Amino acid sequence: MPSSATNSSSYQPAIRQRPRPPNPVVAEAEQQWIFSEDELLQTPSIVDGMPAEEERTLRRKGVNFILQVGMMLKLPQMTLSTAAVFFHRFLMRRSLVAKDGYRPLHHYQIAATSLFLATKVEENCRKMKELVVACVRVALKDPNKLVDEQTKDFWRWRDTILYNEDVLLETICFDLTVEPPYKTMYAMLQYLGVEHNKKLRDAAWSFLNDTAITQLCLLFTSRTIAAASLYCAAKLCEMAFPDEDGKPWWEVQHIPLKDIRKACNHMAAVYENVPNKDGSESIYVGLRTPEDEDPQDAKTRLRTSQTPLSPTTSSVGMERSISDQSLKRRRDDGADRNATNGSSGHPKVKDEKFQNGEVSRAAKVEDDDREAKRIKIEQNSAADRDSKMLSPPVNGTTQQEDDVSEEGEVEE
Repeated sequence: MPSSATNSSSYQPAIRQRPRPPNPVVAEAEQQWIFSEDELLQTPSIVDGMPAEEERTLRRKGVNFILQVGMMLKLPQMTLSTAAVFFHRFLMRRSLVAKDGYRPLHHYQIAATSLFLATKVEENCRKMKELVVACVRVALKDPNKLVDEQTKDFWRWRDTILYNEDVLLETICFDLTVEPPYKTMYAMLQYLGVEHNKKLRDAAWSFLNDTAITQLCLLFTSRTIAAASLYCAAKLCEMAFPDEDGKPWWEVQHIPLKDIRKACNHMAAVYENVPNKDGSESIYVGLRTPEDEDPQDAKTRLRTSQTPLSPTTSSVGMERSISDQSLKRRRDDGADRNATNGSSGHPKVKDEKFQNGEVSRAAKVEDDDREAKRIKIEQNSAADRDSKMLSPPVNGTTQQEDDVSEEGEVEE
């Protein structure tokens, strides 16, 4: 049985492995749902006469419905993101405009069905009754409404979700493979060693939450969206990541910088004119970057020849001048002398005199004087002790006196 010491000595920390390129099979399957901006202007609803702005508004309302129902059911964010992807992909194949022989689904009905399917795919299932009750309350904008199996709304929403599940599956071609960008983004944070930076992590997570109500999942892959969230968060937090073997961090993650900047610009175009709830300026203002800008000028890249953006501890400590250091030492020496005045103990080792490896000339002289006085006192004590040991007995008895040595021990 090996001892614990042997186990601890043989333990070796795991070596950080560089990210691998995306799986070709998964990348090809995801690429089937990636469109250009011109193709997004040719969706079935727009072709049937719906204005592009109105279609984008209905998309936002549908995703907001998913988010509100998901919060009532306490579903994780990755499940809600998967439901939003199903919702956007459905609208790339089906129209929201009624016409002869075709009755479209309401965007709330599509959203509820997408959420029901996403709970199964992500294995975060909820009871059908709980889902139906939450959908009714959100649709009627009454969070306290009493909904049970005796109401018409309950059965109408239940039948709608169960019937349209097959319609949703056929429309998206039973392609249920969705890679949420949250896992990929957090893996990037871990690889860069900044997963414990709360401000950076929260900023990147908020960016991913905002992408749900946009069409970004139809323009870029989930890996590109994850890298774009990290890129925007780093610019917002004024952080930069070092190169690895001369390559910037986005090349190590196998993502083109042009796609990252294009995704950031798309998000800025959507949100930069939308103020925050408190009336302050949107965080997306100033995130626009020319797509063809030189990668050497990227603010999130820290090249080997550059110094870190934040000052190190040693550089901060060297900012003091020598005169300030010597003045501080004089004050500390004076305080030590006042505290030990009248005592016969040995002088203390003054760590206050040492700062940044420099000792003032006055401190050196003072130490030399104290050392000479200590040697002289020891020599006198030794001479007195020898003379007492050689003196004759007094009244038939030996004279015994207690002498205190340097270490404070009593000698007879």
